[in-house]
Amino acid sequence: MSKKVLIVGGVAGGASAAARLRRLDEKAQIILFERDDYISFANCGLPYYIGETIKEREKLLVQTPEAMKARFNIDVRINSEVIGIDTEKKLVTVRSKGQGIYEESYDDLVLSPGAKALRPNIPGIESAKIFTLRNIPDTDRIKAYVDHKGINSAIVIGGGFVGVEMAENLVERGLKVTLVEAAPHILAPFDSDMVVMAEKELVENGVGLILADGVKAFKEIGSQIEVTLSSTKMVSADLVILAIGVAPDTAFLKDSGLKLGPKGHIVVDERMQTNVKGVYAVGDAIEVVDFITGEKTAVPLAGPANKQGRIAADNIAGLNSIYKGTQGTSILKVFSLTAASTGANERTLQKANLPYRVVYVHPVAHASYYPAALQLTLKLIFNDQGQVLGAQGIGYDGVDKRIDVIAAVIRLKGTVDDLAELELAYAPPFSSAKDPVNMAGFAAQNVLSGRTHVVAWKDVELPDLTDSILLDVRTEEEFSNGHIPGSLNIPLDSLRDRMGELDKNKQIIGYCQVGLRGYVADRILSQNGYKVLNITGGYKTVSLQESQPQNLDSESRQPAPGAGEANKPQGYFDKSIDACGLCCPGPLMQVKAAMDTLQQGQVLKILASDPGFYEDIKAWTKRTNNQLIDVGKAGGVISAFIKKGTQKDPLKQEPAEATLKDNKTMVVFSGDLDKAIASFIIANGAAAMGKKVTMFFTFWGLNILRKHEKVNIQKGFMDRMFSMMMPRGSKRLKLSKMNMLGLGGKMIRKVMKDKNVSSLEDLIKAAMCNGVEIVACQMSMDVMGINQEELLDGIKVGGVGYYLGEAEDSNVNLFI
Repeated sequence: MSKKVLIVGGVAGGASAAARLRRLDEKAQIILFERDDYISFANCGLPYYIGETIKEREKLLVQTPEAMKARFNIDVRINSEVIGIDTEKKLVTVRSKGQGIYEESYDDLVLSPGAKALRPNIPGIESAKIFTLRNIPDTDRIKAYVDHKGINSAIVIGGGFVGVEMAENLVERGLKVTLVEAAPHILAPFDSDMVVMAEKELVENGVGLILADGVKAFKEIGSQIEVTLSSTKMVSADLVILAIGVAPDTAFLKDSGLKLGPKGHIVVDERMQTNVKGVYAVGDAIEVVDFITGEKTAVPLAGPANKQGRIAADNIAGLNSIYKGTQGTSILKVFSLTAASTGANERTLQKANLPYRVVYVHPVAHASYYPAALQLTLKLIFNDQGQVLGAQGIGYDGVDKRIDVIAAVIRLKGTVDDLAELELAYAPPFSSAKDPVNMAGFAAQNVLSGRTHVVAWKDVELPDLTDSILLDVRTEEEFSNGHIPGSLNIPLDSLRDRMGELDKNKQIIGYCQVGLRGYVADRILSQNGYKVLNITGGYKTVSLQESQPQNLDSESRQPAPGAGEANKPQGYFDKSIDACGLCCPGPLMQVKAAMDTLQQGQVLKILASDPGFYEDIKAWTKRTNNQLIDVGKAGGVISAFIKKGTQKDPLKQEPAEATLKDNKTMVVFSGDLDKAIASFIIANGAAAMGKKVTMFFTFWGLNILRKHEKVNIQKGFMDRMFSMMMPRGSKRLKLSKMNMLGLGGKMIRKVMKDKNVSSLEDLIKAAMCNGVEIVACQMSMDVMGINQEELLDGIKVGGVGYYLGEAEDSNVNLFI
């Protein structure tokens, strides 16, 4: 006698169970109930259809009722919602659009009800301008609203995968988007030291990012909806996407006798069977076992749901398959960036009280000598036995396959030795002879064997460095382009000759750019009797962890010039160099060296990641015998194409042209009140005479440009320390002479007021109104931990190249 199997819900879990069961049992009677019109659709593709990356709606529909009937002989009943189950009588109650309410018997039952979007009881939550995204009807509503309602702005509530994907796709549709997340960081599967890269990518592509601030209320005001946050901050937009998470859609099981978890998830065993024999459950509505910790959890991912549906069908057919747990392997596109993870993160392991170790590596995605070798970051988590517990990867190329390889090793209970020994495909366009996965394994092996003594940057106790020495073993050029404050620079190649400069009684905390030279320095010093710790991941990891993103609303951040464009032009170039990772003036120095090797008319392509390079390269080419063909930004990488020798040679200009150089430039290095006043008096005077004036503020002079009020920005320890020590804005500047604990500053301000001399604050406003160009040095901002959002509105950010370009057109150049 054939079995009668009912399946409640389609999509990933239910549809895969139905198809698998038919392949195993041609005689079984299979009925699939789906409350909506669509039994199997690509829910992971929904944001990309709204963003119009996916053009055709039909491509989202994986299976139709007609196709399921034709191929698998499955009775698909759409618009049929199961509203109750009697497990003793083996009956389900169905509310059907066409047949009303009726009962259906079963021999075996598979529950795949999925999860529903959370809509908390917040004032104003019922507004028609607030949308959630879980299915095809949700998608149709959002897309129709964006297509036909004249929408210009959106607020996305929630920084999970759906929230980030929706933010990106709405930006691609030309909307101004603000993303609000109640937690300190977005994307919970990633640790905070990694996710900052994804957050920066959002900000750099124009997404307003508000972190650690939840939603208090919604209110419709005219054509917009106003969102009041927990901090009392208010943001407004034309629509809201609510993406704060999901809850299992299991309310209809309340009186069924099925065991539910604390959050309403269906409890199942390893065979996907519930506490009632013959009743199985799969997908987003069930509890699963965490593959790493062994604890109960819930992971709403399509891959596990498909496998669970297959296993449930196997067991109904008598194959006795088991599910070994979910490790949460996931991947996300954030504009040009790829972020992927697998296994446990640090928070999960700490919660489970499981000891672990961490290493970071920053290899390039393929051979460094092959064009466009972009760096990626891998974080590997493992225990003292070498078992791999988790990994996270972020970068612009090659991240997906590295995480997939590590995910396979985790599933097979592999170790860091396995990672080191893996033989992976290699050719210069695809990888390196030592693949990034191998490199992560090597680094972990060295830690476990004691050949290197790593320390995570977050564990370095900076206030206690009296008994330690921070040692930077990079080159002098790298050191000058940025380093950890308080570091001693001894390049690795000089270390053996200069190690006598180090105190053997102190702990040496060494670092290089990505960790490799730090490891070599560790080996040299430790074998010579020094106590050494090597910062895993090097300065690259330190700089990532210290560059915490700030809260930015959508009004204060616009897409970077060229954001979202491909590296253009895609035509011919004679030479290409990659200066990614170098700070100002490193990229310009590489441009100069490369251009010196080219012939007239040849084209150089350069890639750089320093933010100031975008303006620097414009100024550099303008003032040299070269032509900037194109400059753009994509994926955090600035690309420039430069043709050599196609502009008029400035050295061969007619003498008369020199008289046209009548601009005024000044470098404001000092942060003293009297010198700041003098600077702006001179600038305003020159501007009043019709001269173009450029003021380039560097180091202590940056304090003049800081806002008076405190800006809520997350910073690393050293940046916070700088912020506390330096004056915040012009009102807190001290006199260079006779400051007298601040009394002198107050006296000079009073004298200026009495004699009708404008205050420094008024002078700054006047300068900006008079067209004085005020530029903050990007390199100095990075060194001193100052973010652009801390500066007065209207301040331009540039580098040395930009300043020198302006100075070329000046006949007065002051250093104050």
